[in-house]
Amino acid sequence: MPKPLKKSSSTQPSISRYFGGLSSSSASNTQCPAQHQPLRSKQKLSPDEDDFGLPTKRAKLSPQHQQVEDLDCEPSSCHTAKHTTLKSSRGAGGLCSSTLEKLKGFTCSADPNVGRSDPQWDEKKTDGASSKICEHGSNVGPLRSVSNKHSDDTKPQEEQEDEEEEVGEKAATKQVFGFTQFGKSGGRRGRGGRTAEQSPPLDSSAPSRRSKSVYTPLEQQVIQLKQQHQDALLAVECGYKYRFFGEDAEIAAKELNITCHLDHNFMTCSIPTHRLFVHVRRLVSHGHKVGVVKQTETSAIKASGANKNALFTRQLSALYTKSTLVGEDVNPVCRLGDVEEGASGDLMLDPPDSFLLCISENWDKLKKQLTVGMVAVQPSTGDVLLDCFPDGPSRSEVESRVLKINPVEILIPSNLSEETLRLLQSITNASAQADDRVRVEKRDSAQFEFASAMNTVTEFYCHTQEKDSRSLSTVASLDSPVICCLGPLIQYLQEFYLERVLRSESSFRRLSCASEDMILSAATLRNLEILNNQTDGGVKGSLLWVLDHTRTPFGRRLMRKWVSQPLTDAQSISERQDAVQEILESHSLTLNSIRALLSHLPDLERGICSIYHKKSSTQEFYLISRSVSQLGLELQALLPAIQSQISSALLRGLLLDTPDLLAPAHSFLKVLNEKAAKSGNKTELFSDLSGFPVLRERREQIHAVVNEIQEHRKEIRQTLKAPAFDYTAVSGQEFLIEVKNSRSSSVPPDWVKISSTKAVSRYHSPFLVERYRKLLQLREQLLLDSQREWTNFLDQFGEHYHTMKRAISHLATMDCLFSLAEVAKQGDYCRPEVCESQHQIMIKDGRHPAIDLLMGEHNQYVPNLTELQGDGRRTMIITGPNMGGKSSYIRQVALICVMAQMGSYVPASEARLGMLDGIYTRMGASDNIYKGRSTFMEELTEASEIISRATERSLVILDELGRGTSTHDGIAIAYATLEYFIRDVKALTLFVTHYPSLCELERVYPEHVSNYHMAFLLNEPDIAIDTDDGEVQPEFITFLYQLTEGAAGRSYGLNVARLADIPDPILHIAARKARELESMVNARRNNKKCLSDLWSISDRSSLLEWLQSNTTPSEHT
Repeated sequence: MPKPLKKSSSTQPSISRYFGGLSSSSASNTQCPAQHQPLRSKQKLSPDEDDFGLPTKRAKLSPQHQQVEDLDCEPSSCHTAKHTTLKSSRGAGGLCSSTLEKLKGFTCSADPNVGRSDPQWDEKKTDGASSKICEHGSNVGPLRSVSNKHSDDTKPQEEQEDEEEEVGEKAATKQVFGFTQFGKSGGRRGRGGRTAEQSPPLDSSAPSRRSKSVYTPLEQQVIQLKQQHQDALLAVECGYKYRFFGEDAEIAAKELNITCHLDHNFMTCSIPTHRLFVHVRRLVSHGHKVGVVKQTETSAIKASGANKNALFTRQLSALYTKSTLVGEDVNPVCRLGDVEEGASGDLMLDPPDSFLLCISENWDKLKKQLTVGMVAVQPSTGDVLLDCFPDGPSRSEVESRVLKINPVEILIPSNLSEETLRLLQSITNASAQADDRVRVEKRDSAQFEFASAMNTVTEFYCHTQEKDSRSLSTVASLDSPVICCLGPLIQYLQEFYLERVLRSESSFRRLSCASEDMILSAATLRNLEILNNQTDGGVKGSLLWVLDHTRTPFGRRLMRKWVSQPLTDAQSISERQDAVQEILESHSLTLNSIRALLSHLPDLERGICSIYHKKSSTQEFYLISRSVSQLGLELQALLPAIQSQISSALLRGLLLDTPDLLAPAHSFLKVLNEKAAKSGNKTELFSDLSGFPVLRERREQIHAVVNEIQEHRKEIRQTLKAPAFDYTAVSGQEFLIEVKNSRSSSVPPDWVKISSTKAVSRYHSPFLVERYRKLLQLREQLLLDSQREWTNFLDQFGEHYHTMKRAISHLATMDCLFSLAEVAKQGDYCRPEVCESQHQIMIKDGRHPAIDLLMGEHNQYVPNLTELQGDGRRTMIITGPNMGGKSSYIRQVALICVMAQMGSYVPASEARLGMLDGIYTRMGASDNIYKGRSTFMEELTEASEIISRATERSLVILDELGRGTSTHDGIAIAYATLEYFIRDVKALTLFVTHYPSLCELERVYPEHVSNYHMAFLLNEPDIAIDTDDGEVQPEFITFLYQLTEGAAGRSYGLNVARLADIPDPILHIAARKARELESMVNARRNNKKCLSDLWSISDRSSLLEWLQSNTTPSEHT
């Protein structure tokens, strides 16, 4: 039963301080009696009371002062009390006598202190019934009794919600008040023309009973939890629901599109427990940090304890953000086929990568250089990437690494430099959809200081005792900027209980290494559309889309790494090519069988990492362990065929090692009860209890109690004289003694009635009451013991994590090799010859891989020849008409080089390539508002980065450099830059330009430079024909897309204007103006040539010859 309401004291906060913009006086005038329950019948609000409704109270959690902020809300109607008393007076003149008699039956005396309400409430009469209306909000239910607050959460979780209304009604029944207590002060006229009875006026200086509010025990508990986790949305377990409170509720209701309503002092909304994973993922996808608060007590054990009347204890069990979605709350087992069939249509699939990236900066005042440290960790897979590098003002190195890592969450210090912050803002705001944006978490900059970070790292690795864990000396040898990232990252992951991935030696690897990987800058990744297209940011149309035919999630992640980090080691490239060639040419069924095994696997990499974190559900563990075990057995059976039929060293090494690495899963799978594992029943999970003595003992205790209860049937049969009696179970209540009501006289008086119907009653004897309580306690204790044993079981499996992760890495490599073989099966692909000693690019009949695939079977893409020699003609100056195919051609050359160095076949009939250490591109024209750069500034910044980083073993692509400024400045910059690459850098260079004067460099450096243009057909009859009205018609061009030697004299931009549907009058004016400008330029060139020739004349005969040759031009002049 609820406790009686205590007297309000001066320490209790006033409701008027918490809710809706009310003054202390107006707040007291608009309070709704909280003790009253809602009427079932509909009530109408009389016009006299329209201005006195109670406004909706919306409370916000305020952990600092445990108060609620004031918010103004619109008033709307709500119902009033059900159990009230009516004073018979003349003010009830509108009621009939029968109604008055019925209402008098509910009248009883009430404690004036308990039943007191504000005198401002007026008696209202509506259609023969007296009622009082308070206003809350159309979607918001009425406030429950204040006296009911203390009993809100002390019931067992199975009963507390179902009995909530019943308890409230009982409490309200005990506290009954006269209607006259709610009349408005000052008196008003009723409909019958008589004055309603007035209640005594309240002293404004005295604290009003209704102006005070106390928090319920649950609300106090939530406030304490919120104090500890102010930056998270807390989902609090309450029985069979998870509830949000205050601002958290309003945010969750908006994001989840569910109803939010006022309950006691706070706005609240709720979600069912079995849908927790869906709603948590949705909130996380919108950038929120979500905390799950669970009850840590069970009802039966609590009922027998000393604190049986206290609140259920709760504590934060898990935190989730975009990068930390690991745990059974958010990882329900769902096969890919189920998703495709729509069985889990609302399940949000994880992105391929979910990296958490931490960035630190260190400015060296002496060297005047910025050093950036990076640590990226993927808690769901256990991958850890380290990097440390110098960077310039443009932050191009940071940008390239962020694009390669593709993090979903970034951890930064609060004092991060403005340049880096702008870059990260441009990346996070790149997506138009909120759930695709990168989440940025700012932390205290003190955590990123070297001393603080080193203390954290030292403390973390000093206590490490795991196998294969990193030693403190190894970690201490890392670069200081990396340690400055590692310290805050450890602290951050400890909040999520995911720091264990940072202990592993095998998980750490360098993000970029100049000696192992080709350098692809951020501009190169964008311009070549290696990972995403530039149209909508999607994968379709990118190089990754062309190459990714993987069948497993872990294979897909590895393919992305391969594409963004091509190799520079000739032997590794050759091994991949040999493997792809064998898969492509082999007719063995073994390889087909192996690929078939990969087709229906769950995400094993994330699965074993979830187990390693000890956050796996029984369903997920069973699925992962069964898949790993079956895969190991099937590969073991294929070992003889692999040894005899496969010759590739890479394939043999991957396949022969894998079965042994997967072997530990067999023993763990044998212990599990399949049915219990699939249903999530941890009490019956282990079929063999020989290794679990605690569980075996607990089950024996339960079995003994059940036997005692069963033996008790004999005594009951004798008492009831029913030899065939047996227990019944109804609505979860077990061991019920069911007796027909006609025989109720035979029931002993000490039996406890549990439930009844018209026909039967159900009882528990005193013995059953005691034994059944004991049984429930043992069952719940068994559940707790099973949970502990389950955690230990996961920990034992985690000891084999590193070996299994290596096996899954082998499977991912196999998946990628099968994918490259699938690409090679496409028409006209060849195996490129990659030679480390030569510096060349020779591609015969090369095609753009993505455009070629998008065109399909029409085979419309025109192949082209490319020849660049490091010691010969290493620079191509490419001119030609707009839209002639220049940009597609230079992209295709670069993409073929990337494909070759990642071990793939390439779209060409023949390819011989030297080893490139990097590809650098400058293409397109666009400003960068976030970085504060104009179009030309962005253009030159990228050019500057290339100039400082390119070597003679690089491929440099410059597309229309210098076009962002005036013609003379643009030509001068383009000329000087190109000459620098030809003379000093000596890199293989493709230079696209519309400046004809740059083609003169072929005469200056004939051994190293050659001019090319994209061929076209000029429609001769349409060229510059003057119409009758004097208009000039623009030329018409047919593109051939064929690379041809020689420079193009013009770019024919008016043809593109025609294709873009520029109006004809504008085209005619533009054509005439173009002719005028061209004639003017030609005249200047002729005059200059004439003066130059005249200046060189030294005798009379030469002068006469000059005059004769220039007579006609001079006359025209």
